[in-house]
Amino acid sequence: MKLTSKERGARIASTDLLIVFAIKGKKLELPEGVELPAAAKKDFTGAFRSTRLCDPKSGSASRVLLVGLGDTKSLDAEALRRGAAIAVKDAEKLGFATPLAYVSEDVEKAVGGAFAAGCALGEGLVMGAYQFTELKSEKFTAKVKGVQCAGGGVEFKKGLRQGHVLAEANCFARDLQNRPGNYMKPTDFTKHARAIAKKGARLSVTVLGEKQMAALGMGSLLSVSRGSSEEAQLVHMVYKPKKKASRRVCILGKGLTFDSGGISLKPGAKMDEMKFDMSGGAAVMGVFHALSSLDVNAEVHCVVVASENMPAHNATKPGDIVTAMNGKTIEVINTDAEGRLILADGLCYASKKIKPDTIIDLATLTGAVVIALGHEISGMFPNTVKLGKDLAQAGENTGERLWELPLLEEHKTQLKGTYGDLRNINSGQGAGSSAGAAFLSHFVGEGIDWCHLDIAGTAWGSECRDYRGGQTGTGVGVRLLVDYLQNL
Repeated sequence: MKLTSKERGARIASTDLLIVFAIKGKKLELPEGVELPAAAKKDFTGAFRSTRLCDPKSGSASRVLLVGLGDTKSLDAEALRRGAAIAVKDAEKLGFATPLAYVSEDVEKAVGGAFAAGCALGEGLVMGAYQFTELKSEKFTAKVKGVQCAGGGVEFKKGLRQGHVLAEANCFARDLQNRPGNYMKPTDFTKHARAIAKKGARLSVTVLGEKQMAALGMGSLLSVSRGSSEEAQLVHMVYKPKKKASRRVCILGKGLTFDSGGISLKPGAKMDEMKFDMSGGAAVMGVFHALSSLDVNAEVHCVVVASENMPAHNATKPGDIVTAMNGKTIEVINTDAEGRLILADGLCYASKKIKPDTIIDLATLTGAVVIALGHEISGMFPNTVKLGKDLAQAGENTGERLWELPLLEEHKTQLKGTYGDLRNINSGQGAGSSAGAAFLSHFVGEGIDWCHLDIAGTAWGSECRDYRGGQTGTGVGVRLLVDYLQNL
């Protein structure tokens, strides 16, 4: 979707739909020359998520859509983001091709300034318009071709551009998530990474196949793909900043393009949703997509460990022992706890080959995190207080909230093996999400700031939040991590 910006004070050009965002309890601010019927202004309160479509008495807009953002106390960037998504969905349903979105000075102040307002507006419009229809036989053509956005000058324009970039990156990640396993294979991560890298001179990609991973001793990762006909991939993408890097950050994603559970086979009900088990990898790809258009001060390494987990005559069996890149041996008690096996070698690779200051991994790792936090908050396991605070703030900034869960030494010792160094589950001890993070902690290099994000509840299946939700992928993690990187 094309977004263009203009000065709020200028008289608006002819438009088929004027979108005006309203604050509850405040006088409705309209563009110059636009006048609404008294009944429309009287009836519309500006309550959060409320709308009113009306015919103006004067002005160059054919119709006017009023969108409520709630009162000033609760009004923030998330409210505007959601309001923009509601507006663009209504515009699409009603068939308006070229709406104009008007953001008042009061709204800008309430959400944190012109830049924040532009960013939230851009994100909401683009993400709200998202639909995944590429595999349907009937071609979908969006009725809304573009939105002209009126706001406060240069800062608003900059924010709108940033929001547009972030939303496009989020939608890119959602496309990857929503494709089924026969359209999204481990090698497809490689294909998309190489395509993104062509967009910028400061981007590069290296790919390791199974032979190279075997040479590095990645027996844990390779044990998962053993039963699949699809070759596992380790995709290593690099972004170099314009100036000297302030830090080196590695973002690592679990890319299980389909998870049957392996020999520890999952129940048949909802197994189709296991195409979403690559959502961590999709988020990492989305970050790389955003970095093709945005600048950050850090040197960023985006790593996806991609595999399929399938049952076969040669698949890893419960009780098998595998060896990770750092030499630790692992008893595979349950082959359905496979994400931590591929991430283990991903963490070893990052620690040894990249040597970053910080590693952040994302994974749809445990069902337990859904029990603990539901579908609106991702679980967070930082090993330093500062990293936890920085990521939590990024979550608040973007509406992709995080909640810190415990990671104790007791959780780590519960994973000691009988026949190998470690077991891949802590049988009978509960605290499944903490156990997953505890397992991963054994593969993080000394002195590295690290945080594990469990996004199993937030990657798909959440209730509708206007710009995301329902059974399709959410692209969670993309905007969160870019915000974190920009604020280092």
